[in-house]
Amino acid sequence: MLDESLLDTPDALAEADQRALLRGAAEAGARVRTATRAAAESGVGDLKPDGRPRAVLIAGPGAAAICVADLLGTLAGPGSPVIRLAPTGVAPAAGALRWELPGWTGSVDLLLITTPDGTEPGLSLLAEQAYRRGCTVAAVAPAGTPLGEAVAQSHGLFVPMATAPYELEQTPTASAPGVLWALLTPLLALLDRIGLVSAPADALEKVADRLDQVAERCGPAIATYSNPAKTLAAELAEALPVIWTEGTSAGPAGRRFAAALAELSGRAALVAELPEALSSHSALLAGPLAASADPDDFFRDRVEEPPALRARVVLLRDRPIGGLTAAPAAREVALSHDTPISELEPEPGDELVTLAELIAITDFAAVYLALASGA
Repeated sequence: MLDESLLDTPDALAEADQRALLRGAAEAGARVRTATRAAAESGVGDLKPDGRPRAVLIAGPGAAAICVADLLGTLAGPGSPVIRLAPTGVAPAAGALRWELPGWTGSVDLLLITTPDGTEPGLSLLAEQAYRRGCTVAAVAPAGTPLGEAVAQSHGLFVPMATAPYELEQTPTASAPGVLWALLTPLLALLDRIGLVSAPADALEKVADRLDQVAERCGPAIATYSNPAKTLAAELAEALPVIWTEGTSAGPAGRRFAAALAELSGRAALVAELPEALSSHSALLAGPLAASADPDDFFRDRVEEPPALRARVVLLRDRPIGGLTAAPAAREVALSHDTPISELEPEPGDELVTLAELIAITDFAAVYLALASGA
């Protein structure tokens, strides 16, 4: 059950936030600025690339690496393929993961390693393997970790992760808002330098400014009725989120939202892009998850019986390709199945800025849902 009264009690939210998730969301803009400086101080701006790499390989544990690879792949487009390397098994150390480079990897490829931990032996071994293949290596991880030493020995580029003091006592949660921007920002600066994405320093400053604006709109002191993140959290209280995205940038934002819901609040969510979502999820909305699925639900004992799980569509929109939109059809399909729908659309801006806004609002929503539900 969601304690909606908690949402409008800032002191109670702060007390419930043992993982400092709200603080990380509020400081996302500052984290982008700190990470930009860390990238510059590590020599990203001094790089003299010979051209675009044939392929960009990304390795790292869990949701953070998956999201970073998804975002970079979307922003890079078809210029150079961005490939996430999934763990292939376990390393010699107990419980450790192992990563392997594809057989074709060579000197014209770029390996990016991203982790909020940095102690994974499998990633250090991967950096050494890349060095033997002649593959360029760059990594973002906490300073003073074994991975930093391995990258230095492999003559690669290491950027210390921008961490907050309250994160130093334990490994940060991979889906925490501050962690994402600490890992992603230096890689954006690096890929801008090699011409794969457009993320110069002024563009990253605009991202930080937009994140600050979202923090002002979605902070814990802002009441639910005027706070889009709290409103979305309350709407998803007893629902299965069915996330539909429209526009190139909205896709990775929707997948990030689903990952954050799972890790932070223990909530499952389904994600699909429009217009394919209309056909792939139509049977789902017509089934037992539809709001009208059980006519006897009206007579349910509201005190003794838990509410039945019902679907709620969350429509995340950014500029649709070609200016054509499937949003009216999406609304019609949802409402025809008595399924409520929530919508988020960013303010105008560059692609990177609007993407940041969608991620920031949904990050706040995932945090509020986790705190108010006691996750």
